[in-house]
Amino acid sequence: MTYTIQKALPHPKEVKDILPLSDTMKSRVEKDRQEIYNILKGKDQRKLLIIGPCSAWPNTAVIEYAKKLKPLADRLSDKLKIVLRIYTQKPRTTIGWTGPLSQPDPYAKPDIEKGIFYCRKMMLDIINIGLPIADEALFTHNDGYFVDLITWIAIGARSSEDQEHRIFASMIPHPTGIKNPTSGNIPIAINSIIAAQHPHVFALHGRQVQTSGNPYSHLILRGGSSKPNYSLEHIQKSADLMNKKNITNPGIIIDLSHDNSVDPETGKKDPLRQPLILNEIMDSISNNRNLTQMIKGFMVESFLHDGNQNLKNAKSIKEIKAGLSVTDGCLGWEKTKSMITNFGN
Repeated sequence: MTYTIQKALPHPKEVKDILPLSDTMKSRVEKDRQEIYNILKGKDQRKLLIIGPCSAWPNTAVIEYAKKLKPLADRLSDKLKIVLRIYTQKPRTTIGWTGPLSQPDPYAKPDIEKGIFYCRKMMLDIINIGLPIADEALFTHNDGYFVDLITWIAIGARSSEDQEHRIFASMIPHPTGIKNPTSGNIPIAINSIIAAQHPHVFALHGRQVQTSGNPYSHLILRGGSSKPNYSLEHIQKSADLMNKKNITNPGIIIDLSHDNSVDPETGKKDPLRQPLILNEIMDSISNNRNLTQMIKGFMVESFLHDGNQNLKNAKSIKEIKAGLSVTDGCLGWEKTKSMITNFGN
């Protein structure tokens, strides 16, 4: 064997007994989830806005961000359903810090047990503030610690072709956005949605189980190969393919970050372009009722400060600027507030 067992992790029930979800908070999570179902079904004409830091760290800055976002979410609730992204696990192109679940202190040794409590406590605090939560399903076997808290789940670009993630999406009650892969290939993403919407038989925790299929699996366009895919042509192609494949509740969420944020002049990602891209998309579909209805919302990478910082440039947490992303660059709060206000009015 090429691994060493370092320690046993607590059972999800033990963690939930220590950090429980109250009945009131449980009802709130279920209500938020139902509202997103209705948006995806077309019964609710509001747009989803999945917004927040690239990685949910440190928790104090995430809580500060949530407290700023909550009044805005309330004020614009007739136009927007705002969900705070609390991404606790980070896929890496090669190697690097994989998020607070694995390593709540990036300058200490990985400690998943500590990370489990760190992340669950942060999520409970966010729900208590009154915001629904989004997270990415990266390591699906960690689901038991958090799925009761999460309203919306993403399957990332590096995971969307993976059969385990497709089956995971087919077994959960969460509305699940599936990204196109890093290549930008849209048909592959739609194949993933088809798989997620259908039942499967597979092995889970030592048992043979059958999933029910998830009718609320939907498409996320995030660009690919350093090129955007949010043009009217791409949106129309995605809509046509989903209709051709008889996707249930066909819907598109456009990620304004990642390869969709690439500056055509520099060829580099620029998080500050996100408001410009949002305006460009809304202008392009303004005279197309079908595509306006097909686009269910947007994703935004946003934190307290513009840009990002490199963990390698500091020696400890004390040298890190809280609220400035340590992974992908983000749109700062003031620009975020202006973008949301303009979009929601």
